[in-house]
Amino acid sequence: MTNFTIIIFEAPYAKERALSALRFAWTADIEGNKVRIWLFENGVYLAKRGQKPAQGLTNYGQMLEGMIEGGVEVKACGVCADARGLTQADLIEGVKLATIHDLVDWISNSDKVLTF
Repeated sequence: MTNFTIIIFEAPYAKERALSALRFAWTADIEGNKVRIWLFENGVYLAKRGQKPAQGLTNYGQMLEGMIEGGVEVKACGVCADARGLTQADLIEGVKLATIHDLVDWISNSDKVLTF
């Protein structure tokens, strides 16, 4: 079992990078690895409640919710969320606002760190 920390910088729907990150996280999780997702900068928008993507697009919020229900831990940079006007109440259930100290802890206790 590998312990992955996945850091996502990209907002949903603008590019496919956030989707690629979520697909990797989902696959690593179902293969029995420990997966933690850190949302940084515009990546905090992945955790926004009530996403309504255009018809035919994947709902990234629903993907994230499914992974959280399956045991994936997700934290969002509190400073980044605040700068974008997001509060804990704006985020999907199970996503926690966190500090850079939490990220340092995750990285220092990970086997692999990936950034998207």
